[in-house]
Amino acid sequence: VQLQASGGGLVQAGGSLRLSCTASGRTFSSYAMGWFRQAPGKEREFVAAISWSSGSTFYADSVKGRFTISRDNAKNTVLLQMNSPKPEDTAVYYCAADPRRRIGVTSSPNMYEYWGQGTQVTVSS
Repeated sequence: VQLQASGGGLVQAGGSLRLSCTASGRTFSSYAMGWFRQAPGKEREFVAAISWSSGSTFYADSVKGRFTISRDNAKNTVLLQMNSPKPEDTAVYYCAADPRRRIGVTSSPNMYEYWGQGTQVTVSS
């Protein structure tokens, strides 16, 4: 599976931005998917995840109520809608695929086997 993240850019605090991750391969619909981010000088951290069926979603406390993860299995795409972003949301955002999870989702990056190349999000104050 190859993942391609896009949609990053410069956004003002309080605005909105939508990230997209497109996957190659016919098995995308069976994978749990997640978004992670990494700011300069910091470790990669979990942002949001969605199960293969969209039945389960999970968010980091820092983005809960502001970000929404969704997926369209027919288009092999997972989205991250970022509403009311804050300057502390500035980071490189990565999408990732967890091919083995059948129930629920995980925030552990070690469980995600495939990673996209990342897209830069910069939030200005």
